Amino acid sequence: MSAKPDPATLPCSPLEETSGLKYFPRMLGKIRLHAQGRLWDELHANLGKGSDGACVEFLHVGYEDLKARVLQGGTDEEILEWCQQHGRPLNDTDRLVWNYYTTKLGWNDHISAILVKRKADGGLGDRDDIQTIAHYIDVDEGRLP
Repeated sequence: MSAKPDPATLPCSPLEETSGLKYFPRMLGKIRLHAQGRLWDELHANLGKGSDGACVEFLHVGYEDLKARVLQGGTDEEILEWCQQHGRPLNDTDRLVWNYYTTKLGWNDHISAILVKRKADGGLGDRDDIQTIAHYIDVDEGRLP
C-alpha cells in the first residue's frame, strides 16, 4: 500500500451503486475530483482506462463525452439516464451481468495477474483474503483493513 491517501481525494468504493449499477458513481467521482484538482495522484493514470473504460464500453458511450456531461453538472442518476439515452438502455439483466463482473474482477480471470502485482507492489502480497480488484481498492484506499 502506498502512502495513505487523504479521503478527500478519493472517489467512493467501486461497490457503490447508482440506480442499481455498481462502479458508476466511482467513475463519476473520479472525473469530478480530477476536474477540481483534488483526485489522488495514483488514480490519474487509469482515468478513462481499466474499469472506467470497461464501464463506458458497457454503456456504449465515449469516455470524453461522459466526462463532458459530468462536468456540466447533475446527479449520478441524471448522468446515468443520459448514458442510456446516448448509449444503450439497461435492463435488470444488464445490471446483473455488469455487477457480477465488477464484484468478481480479478478473481481467477484475465485481471488476476494484475491483482497479484498490485498487491505485491502495495505490500499486500501476503493478503490471501484480497481476491478481487474491488476488495483491493477498498483496502488500498483505507475503507477496509
